[in-house]
Amino acid sequence: MTGLVRTVRGDVPLGELGVTDAHDHLLLESPVIPGSPLSSRSVASAMAQDFRAAGGRALVQWTPPGMGRRAEWLPGIAERTGIHIIAATGLHQARHYSTGGGPPRWPATLGAAELAALFTEELTIGMRGDDGVPDPAGPACAGVIKVAAGYHGTDEHERRALAAAGAAHQATGAPVCVHLELGTHGQAVLAALDAAGVPPRHVVLGHLARNPDHRLHAELAASGAYLAYDGPRRDTHATDWRLGDLICAMLEAGYGDRVLLGADTPTADRLASNGSPGPAALLNDTAAALARRVGEDAMHTILAVNPGRAFAWRK
Repeated sequence: MTGLVRTVRGDVPLGELGVTDAHDHLLLESPVIPGSPLSSRSVASAMAQDFRAAGGRALVQWTPPGMGRRAEWLPGIAERTGIHIIAATGLHQARHYSTGGGPPRWPATLGAAELAALFTEELTIGMRGDDGVPDPAGPACAGVIKVAAGYHGTDEHERRALAAAGAAHQATGAPVCVHLELGTHGQAVLAALDAAGVPPRHVVLGHLARNPDHRLHAELAASGAYLAYDGPRRDTHATDWRLGDLICAMLEAGYGDRVLLGADTPTADRLASNGSPGPAALLNDTAAALARRVGEDAMHTILAVNPGRAFAWRK
């Protein structure tokens, strides 16, 4: 469908400026994350339009199925705003799929083989609705697999998702994006995915700025994995002051080609329309400030070149 990028193959840049919106629940309806849910199509369109006006051309939206992804809305938003949207299949942490301690919702009820089949279906045939029912209109396909780890560890739910992501990657070549709780457990996740058939060069690790150990980050980058520094200007995580130092450390260590930026705007109260910065602030403020420190060439690599490589499908 026009405006919706399903996959990017080879080393083709995603656009003039690209950004990964790690953990960005564009239309979230989960009680786990406090704040007003992004359940309005017009609000989501306004966010994308603001990002487009700031110079953005491509947005990777990490919301997996069953969490208010509203896959059927994304093609229209992309077409109206001119933003290339890469959507996600996958599975987040277990706590995002139950309400008030009740039984888990779809797709958290699926076994590893069933999850792998779902991920592959959404990557190659089309994304399902939030209730798990295929859209008869034939929705667009997802372009990335999004899974998660816990704080310094993984539970059975998360290990099942990692195994399914490995199977889906082997079937399709789609990259795997990982929510790292407070930026921890990255090395173990890479090892688990590698054992499941996903080389680190096809993995994007999220939320690393919340664990600002630049030596650890260098080790992760040395494996070939991409590092998503997402969440600048988040009122819940003081990442702003760390961001410049972390990026400078990665550049000095020779890993500038592994760095990505993300917005992480999971609720409506974090959009510019409500007085807080949305994804557009990455380009209007954050990227501009970083460019003064590391130079325009480095920022072009981070914003345009790296996303094109990170989100390319394995040949």
